[in-house]
Amino acid sequence: MEPVTLTTGRLLLRPFAPADTDETFAACQDPDIQRWTTVPSPYAPEDAAVYVQRIAPGAWRDGTEYGFAVRLRTEDGAGALVSAASLHHPQGDHWQIGYWTAAEHRGRGYTAEAVLALARWSFRELGCTRLEWRAEVGNTGSRAVAERVGFTVEGTLRAALLNKGVARDCWVGSLLPHDLGLPSRHVYLPARSAPDVTPAA
Repeated sequence: MEPVTLTTGRLLLRPFAPADTDETFAACQDPDIQRWTTVPSPYAPEDAAVYVQRIAPGAWRDGTEYGFAVRLRTEDGAGALVSAASLHHPQGDHWQIGYWTAAEHRGRGYTAEAVLALARWSFRELGCTRLEWRAEVGNTGSRAVAERVGFTVEGTLRAALLNKGVARDCWVGSLLPHDLGLPSRHVYLPARSAPDVTPAA
């Protein structure tokens, strides 16, 4: 996949570049980002440099993760880094989405706006038929973003999220193309609710 840039009314989403290193390091000093995401803790300048300059570009080349630095749109181009969002863990035409928001930019709907843009791109350009969101149980900020975008929270998976060497329970949700009024590569036939069955005496 050749790197692409996406835009929304307020945001510019583009692949990470070396110029993002310092702001990524600063954002990831936030205790909540270190607690709820898989970024290293403590988070050193070298961690930001390795991710921005080596891991993120390599994942784009390999097609294993599409990470975007999310910046405010300005008249001159790109403003402050407000969040990061990525599509990762592809399994056929299913992808997962993950994100964090810089502490000083929370509460303005920026990450939901970015996630919605990435979801639409994944359905239209990647042939994604199911976009999955996972977050450790208790990460109410991540869940609020997912629900605002339109994800259906499907339940809790035990020990399904590995974070810093610890297996943790996580919430799981999904977004399908038709949830956004988009066509899908496959016909979707949802299961009908099973009628109540009374056991025989």
